[in-house]
Amino acid sequence: MEYSKLISITGLNGLFELVGSKTDGAIVKSLEDKSTKFVSSRIHNFSHLESIEVYTIRENVNLVEVFQAMGKSKESLPSDKDAAAVKAYFQKVYADMDFDRVYASDMKKMIKWFSILKANNIEPKLSEEPEEEA
Repeated sequence: MEYSKLISITGLNGLFELVGSKTDGAIVKSLEDKSTKFVSSRIHNFSHLESIEVYTIRENVNLVEVFQAMGKSKESLPSDKDAAAVKAYFQKVYADMDFDRVYASDMKKMIKWFSILKANNIEPKLSEEPEEEA
């Protein structure tokens, strides 16, 4: 499974793999319970994880960068129920995050999504990383 095929759907918990798309929605597979279903685009909005950015004190960064910092960190993941612990975790793991503009609910979502990625052995990386010039 590729990171580039993962989406978040408004109104539905967790992450989904985009299996197929139709004019009025998409066929998705849940990464948590492995169920496949059709989700209407008339009711829900879809966000590819690759397109999500996080506010920082400098320029915005892609969510992948935050996930990679979380993966390299020796800190254990806090419970997504404890907002103070979640904020303290991100202050250690990704101190550049703009904590005035990134809501506690967004940080909790990042913790939950990262746990789902780890449970499914998905490496967070962009499909087309910019090539560095020699």
